[in-house]
Amino acid sequence: MKPIKIGIVGVGKIVRDQHLPALAANADYQLVCAASRNATVDGVSNFTTIDNMLAEVRDLDAVSLCMPPQNRYDAARKALLAGKHVFLEKPPGATVSEVADLLKLAGQNNVSLFASWHSRYAPAVEAARAFLQTVQIRSARIIWKEDVRRWHPNQDWIWQAGGLGVFDPGINALSIATHILPPMFVSSAILHFPSNKDAPVAAMIEFRNAIGAPVTMELDWLQTGPQSWDIIAETDNGRMVLSSGGAALSINGSTVQQHAEREYPALYEKFAKLVREKASDVDLSPLQHVADAFMLGRRVAVAPFYD
Repeated sequence: MKPIKIGIVGVGKIVRDQHLPALAANADYQLVCAASRNATVDGVSNFTTIDNMLAEVRDLDAVSLCMPPQNRYDAARKALLAGKHVFLEKPPGATVSEVADLLKLAGQNNVSLFASWHSRYAPAVEAARAFLQTVQIRSARIIWKEDVRRWHPNQDWIWQAGGLGVFDPGINALSIATHILPPMFVSSAILHFPSNKDAPVAAMIEFRNAIGAPVTMELDWLQTGPQSWDIIAETDNGRMVLSSGGAALSINGSTVQQHAEREYPALYEKFAKLVREKASDVDLSPLQHVADAFMLGRRVAVAPFYD
């Protein structure tokens, strides 16, 4: 089959760290263009807007949208209306309703829409899911604590309304939790907002579910040293710990699975399959939980944040 001719929109850190290497290693794709206000990609046609890219690259098959979520909807809509398959970096949009509208639009135009939750493709996630389906879950804790200065240096958009703040990494945890745990619903939340920012730097969320097993979530964007990306479940068959963002799994203290991550290569393998089948994969549940946390959350002002 001919390679999928793809363009990238929004050339930032995540594109250089993950998207470009994943595409370069996958024979299903040919990267032909990029659009970004302040950056370019070597060896391809470069544009400053998606409008110019869509107008000038006539044989483009798909676009990967990696700009901040506040601007994602307009770009995705233009691409879908132009008959292009669309890959959405997480979070897929700034609101639940706009992503739902994009899914409808993809169907109307017979093209694929992929809301990519990269953490679901961490190597131990499926093994954790399989284990939890065989036991009774008594409680679960989601602990996602990292250093924003390390992972998002000088990124102002992430602190703006719609940028999600600490929920930008937190939604990675939710993408795993909604895949491996029974359906759950936000019951309360406390959100810590720096006095000079419009997005939270920490949060504590409690969930309820139909099986009566409490689930709590702790998010902190100021943790230095070792980073914590763990989901811990207490079950009738012992303790399960999914750690390192889904790369390692232990049960009752014994390592069950631990492999190097290849999340973005797996995402692009999935997207290629969707494009060939003209199918879509859009799970809104992680973004819905974030929206619910903001809806129910009690806002607490904390010290200002400076890079």
